[in-house]
Amino acid sequence: RALATEARDAGIHITFGPVADVNTNPKNPIIATRAYSETPARAAELTAAYVQAAEAAGLFTAAKHFPGHGDTHQDSHDSLPSVPRSHVELAACELVPFQAAIDAGCSLVMTAHVAFPAIDTSGVPATLSSVLLKDLLRNEMGFRGVVCSDSLLMAGVRDRFENEEEMA
Repeated sequence: RALATEARDAGIHITFGPVADVNTNPKNPIIATRAYSETPARAAELTAAYVQAAEAAGLFTAAKHFPGHGDTHQDSHDSLPSVPRSHVELAACELVPFQAAIDAGCSLVMTAHVAFPAIDTSGVPATLSSVLLKDLLRNEMGFRGVVCSDSLLMAGVRDRFENEEEMA
């Protein structure tokens, strides 16, 4: 709440947090200590607390990196990581804190430049996947807020295109 109050007093209206990823891969080079926990329940508890406090103080929150970047061993700044988990496995782990963030009233969800081939066989990162964003996030999980992308200059999405015009 203090962070949110200070941000609002400084004219900041949105925080690109919390990191709702569950840090399940000890070789993860990018999430690691940015995640609240290695367990879904604890990550969900702390994610929800952050969202509730910040939103109550008038600061929009963005739960990231949907649907989860914690089980990767690559950095999406440099490559396109892939998480081979099934829908059932994802629902039991990675999606738990995101559902907690949604239930707590987060305003935004930020997408991950991570592929989930067992769920979307096209091989595209979640950022570009209607299966993950429309079917899963909107229809199944009930999120009605703003969906935003992580940086489009990250290799996890950028390398799918020849040039910037193709990204538009």
